[in-house]
Amino acid sequence: MSKLIIEGARRLKGEINIQGSKNSILPILAASLVAGDECVIHNCPRISDVDITLKILEHLGSKVNFEKNTVIVNSENIIKNNIPNLLMRKMRSSIIFLGALISAVGSAEISLPGGCELGPRPIDMHIEGLRQLGLRVDEGYGALRCSNEGGLEGCNITLSFPSVGATENLIIASVKAHGTTVISNIAKEPEIMDLVAFLNSCGAKIECRGEGTLVIEGVQKLHGAEYTIIPDRIAAVTYMSAAAVTVGDLLLKNVIKEHIGAVIPVFEEAGCTVQTNSKNSLRITAPTRPYFNRMIRTMPYPGFPTDAQAPVMAMSCLADGTSVFVENIFTNRYKHVGELLRLGADIKVEGRVAIVEGVKRLFGAEVTAMDLRGAAALVVAGLGAEGITKISGLSHIDRGYENLENNLGLVGASIKRV
Repeated sequence: MSKLIIEGARRLKGEINIQGSKNSILPILAASLVAGDECVIHNCPRISDVDITLKILEHLGSKVNFEKNTVIVNSENIIKNNIPNLLMRKMRSSIIFLGALISAVGSAEISLPGGCELGPRPIDMHIEGLRQLGLRVDEGYGALRCSNEGGLEGCNITLSFPSVGATENLIIASVKAHGTTVISNIAKEPEIMDLVAFLNSCGAKIECRGEGTLVIEGVQKLHGAEYTIIPDRIAAVTYMSAAAVTVGDLLLKNVIKEHIGAVIPVFEEAGCTVQTNSKNSLRITAPTRPYFNRMIRTMPYPGFPTDAQAPVMAMSCLADGTSVFVENIFTNRYKHVGELLRLGADIKVEGRVAIVEGVKRLFGAEVTAMDLRGAAALVVAGLGAEGITKISGLSHIDRGYENLENNLGLVGASIKRV
């Protein structure tokens, strides 16, 4: 089993180029099925979730070529409508292939997905919305069997909660539906807008109208396109947290500041200097010790992102002051807390609330990552801790971070994979 070995308390200084967005590339790769043509996608991160997505595409009949950070997907000859259980269970977001297969070939047979266990993430909204479009869905034995004779029919859909996954599935399913589809109370994350831009570049007709509403005019056929993925805002926040716990001075390139608008004030209130410019770069300079006294509530975009909660909590563990986190998106997103306690953190959890009393020092220990963002939190804490931290469970890190240890090593961290 591989481990990350971190010798902490070393100042980070230098430049890091932020990878392409994990949460954008996965639905966009799925949507490439609907194009039925060759799509060239740039700024694709080399992470294990992308590898699984590409294996799914190849299983369905797509031709795939991945060189450096560009993926070429040709989906002219889709030969299957089913995805093996093994691939589905490796990645929670694989449910996005439901809408893509329906739009591409008119039917789908998939098992329920796997991925990080963050508590219940029901797909009821996905299924209900697709049924409103006319999809027949049979559920049973841990699988979904879906078909639509004659194509989907556009309609008005209002989501009960702005679910990212449901919004993505309904967008992809609707682009070739007959007539007009209006989806209200959509998720407004930048990754949703990235998916919309990609599909429009393929010939879809999707328009944002008003607050939280999309209007989709169905088209008969899409075509291939060349597209560049937006940068990963959660990776940027992770590196910002690493700078904050190491008295760091980092220049992060390929950052869209508007995408982390709810997070930047948190670092500024902790005493960090955050400078942005028009060239999509961000410089963060940290004080000797962050000072932090505030409540953070995770919310749908443009609120504080749930994915940023864990790395920012790791930063708050070493801050001067008391922090309160309220997790409003997932019910089981504090798995990293027990491992942070092993490093000497002072955290109390009750239900959705975590209270963090900052300590002057963390100390290295052996810890285990339980999920993707929790793994990032342990890396951040290990960078700020005194002594040696050993982190196992690296498959979680590899799902979402490209060259994490290499990037940190280039800016002064003592970190290696063994």
